Amino acid sequence: MTDHLNRLEDLLKAARAAGADAADAVYVEGDSLSHAQRLGNVEMIERSEGRDLGLRVFVGHRQASVSASEIAPETFAGLAERAMAMARAVPEDPYCGIAGPDQIAVRPPRLDMADRDEPPADLLIARASEAEDAARAVGGVTNSEGAEASWGRTRVFLAATNGFAGSYERTSHSVGVSVVAGSGADMQTDYDYHTAVFSADLMAPGEIGRNAGERAVARLGARPVRTVKAPVVFDPRVSGSLLRHLLGAINGASVARGTSFLKDRLGEAVMASGLTVVEDPHRPRGLRSKPFDGEGVANGRRNLVDNGVLTTWLLDLRSARQLELASTGHASRGTSGPPSPSATNVYLEPGAVSPQEMLGGIDSGLYVTEMIGMGVNGVTGDYSRGAGGTWIENGEPAYPVTEMTVAGNLKDMFKAITPADDLDLRYGIDAPTLRIDGMTIAGA
Repeated sequence: MTDHLNRLEDLLKAARAAGADAADAVYVEGDSLSHAQRLGNVEMIERSEGRDLGLRVFVGHRQASVSASEIAPETFAGLAERAMAMARAVPEDPYCGIAGPDQIAVRPPRLDMADRDEPPADLLIARASEAEDAARAVGGVTNSEGAEASWGRTRVFLAATNGFAGSYERTSHSVGVSVVAGSGADMQTDYDYHTAVFSADLMAPGEIGRNAGERAVARLGARPVRTVKAPVVFDPRVSGSLLRHLLGAINGASVARGTSFLKDRLGEAVMASGLTVVEDPHRPRGLRSKPFDGEGVANGRRNLVDNGVLTTWLLDLRSARQLELASTGHASRGTSGPPSPSATNVYLEPGAVSPQEMLGGIDSGLYVTEMIGMGVNGVTGDYSRGAGGTWIENGEPAYPVTEMTVAGNLKDMFKAITPADDLDLRYGIDAPTLRIDGMTIAGA
């Protein structure tokens, strides 16, 4: 880790020598191992290694970025010269620039984010085989679309001329499987997968396979229903998508452009009373955890929505300057371009009722397990997405449904959310089972 940070410091010195007023550099190492199979036959075993270096330079209010595939000191002078030539040619951006020395993270936390060892290929093969075998063993499953297992390790190094230098490492283990149920005109497919930072936290592959098989079989005989207004319940597999729409609406870049339906709602109630949306970038073993943001600014746990009230925008340095605010530590970046705002490890706090109790109060409604398309207008909040799942009658699942659209407006939907008590921090952006009454369900 120290060697790579020292090399980044050398690259920054080269940028200074080439005439840069300020600069930052990021280096990312990625190693991965993956396996795919179908019907028990190995289709792919692949190992890859990636090394990416990015340099961003500033000349007054002009900036430019260049990238390379190696961190070779003999190339630093040429890399810096190319970046400077680009920076002198681009228009001015009054909001660009690195953090001031008083804005950088001074003592970033050490987070528990990396498994020690790379798993052998045999272990990935065994995981995928167990998942596919369990899925195919479910009665009604007739074919497989395949199973995969993978592992990855990423190391990130960031340094800037403001004095910041930091690094972190993250690993991931994943297993997934997709199968087909039924035959002839009535065939359905479904899947399940799980990803964990540590191997010890990975869901048993057999359980993943059974879930996939049972979900596919449960969709057999799916049919559309007539258009109605009724309660819609979002399964945890899809409920996090509502949070993603919220995060898009409070992204500082969208707010600064005036293209968000929440652009004037900071400090106001945007969700139902009692609802709290938490972000925790330092969560131990969190899928998206990181000790500092992509500009070296301190990050930390905060309530993005507190008791229904919107408390903050997601701001990197540039969007913060546009809005005459301070960065909230939400910068995310790659090696070939400037940062942009994004959130990490976000979840909606659970409610007090079980999913069963939530369904029990519905005479007629839709339980959504699948969402299709991205029919969301970020300017107005209008929401219309394809959906599939199960029709609810008298509080009980009645029959599978498909070829439907659920529609509303996110401003109204957020204020009508009722959460269940089954929050599982599984995807990085998570919500429990959610119920929203009065949505338009467009069917046949």
